[in-house]
Amino acid sequence: MKACVLHKQAPIETKPLVIEEVHTPVVWANEIRIRIHACGVCRTDLHIVEGDLPMKRNPTIPGHQIVGAVTEIGNGVTEYKIGDRVGVAWVNQVCGVCNFCITGRENLCDSIQYTGWTTSGGFAEEIV
Repeated sequence: MKACVLHKQAPIETKPLVIEEVHTPVVWANEIRIRIHACGVCRTDLHIVEGDLPMKRNPTIPGHQIVGAVTEIGNGVTEYKIGDRVGVAWVNQVCGVCNFCITGRENLCDSIQYTGWTTSGGFAEEIV
């Protein structure tokens, strides 16, 4: 699939994002594949691209304001069906067991994963 990839942080005017072929992610149990219809560009994305926030993985596929449609469903998924229109959250994953998580403050979890920063984001054709 094609994605807009960041290999090295630099001012946006120098065009640090490049469109290239990347591997298509595998759908595992309890996951869904989403065909991305649109992904907004947030100031957070620019902070990542330009180096105001450190790169958490290299290369990075930025983008966290994602809307798309479900195209594949992993084992155990019951709340979605093929064709459902969905959005993707900035918070991708948390531990679920720390004090922050169990008191509803997942955004403060020490193990938090962010869409488009610590995991692949929406500047791509698909996301899992």
